[in-house]
Amino acid sequence: QVQLVESGGGLVQPGGSLRLSCAASGFNFRDYIMRWYRQTPGKQREFVARIGSTGDYTNYTDSVKGRFTISRDNAKNTVYLQMNSLTPEDTAVYYCYLPARSFWGQGTQVTVSS
Repeated sequence: QVQLVESGGGLVQPGGSLRLSCAASGFNFRDYIMRWYRQTPGKQREFVARIGSTGDYTNYTDSVKGRFTISRDNAKNTVYLQMNSLTPEDTAVYYCYLPARSFWGQGTQVTVSS
């Protein structure tokens, strides 16, 4: 069955960096677009970034452009989200998403605070 397991979240100071990973299994990872979303309490889940099946294209929500980078390693069935220059507004639970199956990972908490 499909599994998406996020990792790499944690507490970081403003201006710091984190790299999130999403390990996928149960489907042909290399054939599918992948996305990252985030959610804060009381708000709807927000699109962050997406990447084509071969990594040939990426796009981002405006608030993270120039700071976040989505990438993937199809040999490792893993999609990444490199987050730089973090601000408290980036604090959220970050989710990996497989749109073709409408499948979400369990999420990983990112907290940006001094």
